[in-house]
Amino acid sequence: MRYSLKRSLFVLVICSCLNAHSQDKQLFASKPNILLILADDLGYMDCGFTGSRFMETPNIDALSKQGTVFYNAYAGAANCAPSRAALISGQYSPRTGVYAVGSTTRGPVELMRLVPVRNSVSLDPSVNTIAERLKGQGYATAIFGKWHLADSEETQPAAQGFDVYTEGQKEQSIRGSSEAADPKGVSYLTEATIKFMQQTKDKPFFAYLAHNAIHSKLEAKAQTIARFKKKGLSDKMAVYAACVYDFDASVGVLMEFLKKSGLEKNTLVIFTSDNGATQQSSQEPLRGNKGSYYEGGIREPFIAYWTGHTKPGMVISTPIINLDLYPTFLSLAGDHKFKGDGEDLMPLLLGQRTGTIRKSIYWYFPGYLDNPVIRGRDKVFRTRPIAVVRKGDFKLHLYLEEWIIEGGKAKINGNNAVELYNVKTDEGEHLNLASTNRAKRDELLADLLNWMEATKAPLPSKITANNKPVQGTVGGEN
Repeated sequence: MRYSLKRSLFVLVICSCLNAHSQDKQLFASKPNILLILADDLGYMDCGFTGSRFMETPNIDALSKQGTVFYNAYAGAANCAPSRAALISGQYSPRTGVYAVGSTTRGPVELMRLVPVRNSVSLDPSVNTIAERLKGQGYATAIFGKWHLADSEETQPAAQGFDVYTEGQKEQSIRGSSEAADPKGVSYLTEATIKFMQQTKDKPFFAYLAHNAIHSKLEAKAQTIARFKKKGLSDKMAVYAACVYDFDASVGVLMEFLKKSGLEKNTLVIFTSDNGATQQSSQEPLRGNKGSYYEGGIREPFIAYWTGHTKPGMVISTPIINLDLYPTFLSLAGDHKFKGDGEDLMPLLLGQRTGTIRKSIYWYFPGYLDNPVIRGRDKVFRTRPIAVVRKGDFKLHLYLEEWIIEGGKAKINGNNAVELYNVKTDEGEHLNLASTNRAKRDELLADLLNWMEATKAPLPSKITANNKPVQGTVGGEN
């Protein structure tokens, strides 16, 4: 079934059903619904409300005005699988062991100076996921689209707390939906999500809509591509912008459904992305892209909307990370027993608190990703082994090759292991302050090293005659 920005018959029919039902029962005041909309590879600078000059995201922009915007929101990692593992587990990467897609040995092995830590391609079944915890609180749970954390039956969504799993494009093809009308399966997944919300009448729901858009292969409707070609964009960028536009349209359909059905009154909506944009889309003024731990690889658009609770147009500069959603959703459900790495965002969302909610935010990637990013540090890799901390306005990058091989802290003033930036005054990470603000450098470095020890973050090892990097597989994703 097709849909566009126009009111769809599909939405109107199910909304009328829900309106009738809503009149007969009281909304779940103590346990609100949760709708999480996760884009794939949508960069921070790919939305109108964050400052894009040529992307058109009217529905996302409208949501930003209705809800609360976090302008310092981060992914749990710089590419898909580890970021999703952080989100679904509420844990940092060293605890999940998921660091990359497929392998941490990506690129020319002869240029790798360390042996990467081995990657886990799935989320361990012992992890108590957010879906399992919410299910224990009486929620109906569903995921639509990309899971990306399974290599066996016991690591599939059905074994990790989800009642419903709709994969997306594969099922769309099997059921005969038109790929020309819906090339990325955006409308298919959106309509499946709406159907789930419409049918879940006797309990609150957690709907996790994990779109495949806008991840490559970039695809969009022919008429949308034509729209952006008329604006003078190159063929390549016209397809990129069109893919973003088609994705944005689905957000409009979802918000229209929630409003007409009456579910808007008791549903927290979160919109964000899993990591930064690919190199096709420059994220300037932010540095870097997907796979890099500069701002362009991990900083994300982030909107929270819950009518009557979040304040329209409110902007929050407090740094947050996607694994904060785990304790936030549990808090919303009345479960306050979470013990993990995230922080409950509800006091910020409800305007009960401003400012810092934690001391620091951390990232860890003990491997290699090929294909250099825009304005990156490296001419070969998107990233080499790295640990990163943001504390207040400052962000420190610790490059593990120089740290392990070239003398560590004893040689810190000359081994180029550390970069330090004030991301409040220098969000583009142009000016490395490591040599001019050594007190702040040493403060953040101590925090980072202590965190690495506390999380038992495994270090890449030195290369020996019997221990060398072995080329890994990409697994079909960049």
